[in-house]
Amino acid sequence: MTLDQLRIFLAVAERGHMTRAAEALHMSQSAVSAAIAALEGQSRVALFNRVGRGIELSAAGEAFVSTARAVIAQAGLARTVLDDLANEPRGRLRLYASQTVASYWLPARLIRLHERFPHIEVSLTIGNTAQVASAVAAGSADLGFVEGDVSEENLKRRVVARDELVLVMSETHALAGATTLEAADYRGQAWILREKGSGTRSEFEAHLAQMGLAVADLDVALEIPSNEAVLSAVAAGSCVSMVSSRVAGSVRGICQRPVVWRDPPVRDFAVLTHPERHRTRAIEAMLGILDLNGRQAG
Repeated sequence: MTLDQLRIFLAVAERGHMTRAAEALHMSQSAVSAAIAALEGQSRVALFNRVGRGIELSAAGEAFVSTARAVIAQAGLARTVLDDLANEPRGRLRLYASQTVASYWLPARLIRLHERFPHIEVSLTIGNTAQVASAVAAGSADLGFVEGDVSEENLKRRVVARDELVLVMSETHALAGATTLEAADYRGQAWILREKGSGTRSEFEAHLAQMGLAVADLDVALEIPSNEAVLSAVAAGSCVSMVSSRVAGSVRGICQRPVVWRDPPVRDFAVLTHPERHRTRAIEAMLGILDLNGRQAG
């Protein structure tokens, strides 16, 4: 029994199809079939039932899935440990970042990481702040980057940069030239907001509280889970929104107004780590890049 045979077995088990498993593994169907046949022959156990031209897990195959996954996971951990023992940081670094951080702040740091440690393989997933925190807590991400506070109490949060939200609207909007704004001005607009769980949304709600308002007091036309989509919608119509100043200049036709009528809505960019999980040399390398560069606003 080999690790490759186990990986092939799991690919077929998860897809219930030889051809789709072969495509996912970038192998020929005959090679996949041969690996399954060899595994079954060595163990003298039928792991799959052949039904016509289809295939499905047998009772024995279903019982074997969890064990096979555990072996593959342990093999991955062994590879991580060996990579970590190398003189130069290497191995895989799994990052999860909220949209503004991932699109406008993190890329420059990843380039610096690659220039200094080219053997570190980085994978980046983008979501909102709540999703990032959940991934780090669950161990499916090594480091998380968020735009505000998180509810996961078992995570360590360290500020690495600062960000300010600005009011945005089309260049022809009536508020573009207003000298000051009050709660009544907010109530009189149609708003486009980021989704619940995003750092932008939570910071905007804190700003509304300063104005004596809540989201329920506003005319919310749309909630959109994308900074760029929010700006495109604002530029195309009469709605207003509040987004990061780093984002606001990315779409033409947008007027951005810093908040001067209340305390500016300033938030932190922070890195999340799990204090009970092992820090590989790749993780330490990324944290070192943040120590050198991350506290700069740019």
